Amino acid sequence: MRNFIPSWIRVPAVFFIIAGIVEYTIDSGDKPAFIEKPMVLLFLILVLLIIIAIEAIVSSINNVLYQSLDEAAKARYNAQKSKTPKLISWTSEAYQKLLGSKPMEEEHEIVLDHNYDGIKELDNNLPPWWIYGFYASIVFAAIYLVRFHVFNGENQYDELESDLVQAKIDIEEYKKNAKDLVDFNTVELLTETSDLKAGQKLFEMNCVACHKADGGGGIGPNLTDKHWILGGGINNVFKTVSEGGRDGKGMIAWKQSLKPAEIAQVASYLLQFQGTTPAEPKAPEGDIWIDKNAPTEDVVTESVEVQDIKED
Repeated sequence: MRNFIPSWIRVPAVFFIIAGIVEYTIDSGDKPAFIEKPMVLLFLILVLLIIIAIEAIVSSINNVLYQSLDEAAKARYNAQKSKTPKLISWTSEAYQKLLGSKPMEEEHEIVLDHNYDGIKELDNNLPPWWIYGFYASIVFAAIYLVRFHVFNGENQYDELESDLVQAKIDIEEYKKNAKDLVDFNTVELLTETSDLKAGQKLFEMNCVACHKADGGGGIGPNLTDKHWILGGGINNVFKTVSEGGRDGKGMIAWKQSLKPAEIAQVASYLLQFQGTTPAEPKAPEGDIWIDKNAPTEDVVTESVEVQDIKED
């Protein structure tokens, strides 16, 4: 007579399942983990109940088989059982207590008087694990009722709303730090040497044929003056490089070939040509572009005058 699940599998499995249940019933952050992931806890409890149910069935079958043995076979079985290592014996005894059933040799004490064609019935009590689980469910139900129906605790809809708000915040933060998610609205002028060198490499590979190496212009416009066809500044230049120039006669859209981070690098590099003197500058094209965000000369002059007054 053997257990359906060997002890070396059953005992560690029960231990880890109970440890998992305990882990999911303690606090983890703002709320217990079993509230955030109730299905995990239910799964662990279900597996534990299945193991206990299997062992209970196997134990009952073993009891029937034991009763059918003769006295010599029972003696041999009891002698073999006494040789079981203490640890395994202790776990088996604890497991037997958890089931709440009497040992096979003591079952004669709880045999009922009536029988049906030789089949007798045992007057077993409910297993302790079932009783404790029932009491635990009552306590859980009381806590649940008080928290969610008396004190109007945060429900799943509230959690969803807060998670969506946090998700939007996380997405915006991610977009700020993710270079390849940059667009012409969020792009900023890059000043790091590594970015400018990468932009120079891209410019020399893709743009020199039309704008020349010094930005003086050829087929494309001059990049060194203040005139811009589609607007200057990092935002407009990024958009022009990404989406292309004027329909039918402008630059192609480089967004098919370059990543947003690469477009930001090349746009930042070509803006370095502003104010330089190329060898053969092309005639200005477009309109003079003034950065509205840059301080005007009047503001600069006024600031200097105020500083002079303070110094006097």
